[in-house]
Amino acid sequence: MTVELENYDGKGIFLAREAGETLGEMTFVRAGYSDLIIIDHTFVQPRHRGKQVGRELVQAAVNYARDTGVRIMPQCPYVVAEFARHPEYADVLAEKIVPPSKA
Repeated sequence: MTVELENYDGKGIFLAREAGETLGEMTFVRAGYSDLIIIDHTFVQPRHRGKQVGRELVQAAVNYARDTGVRIMPQCPYVVAEFARHPEYADVLAEKIVPPSKA
């Protein structure tokens, strides 16, 4: 599996692909800030769920942030959960995430 980044005028998408097939995608917007990306949506094709596709997309975004100096503000529930599970991503986090209570 490879993850590719496509940028479009203030928006972007990470695409997970394998053998010419798109397995999943994760979209973001810049919202007028050059050093901040807001990840707003993640989707993995149903037959590829549970195969780490979403995790690979998040890792690609974290690597991109580290390479380019941008910060990530996760809005997508999946990405919020991934950041909560991986404290090693804190260096690119734009704001502190508080995991939901289990009450």
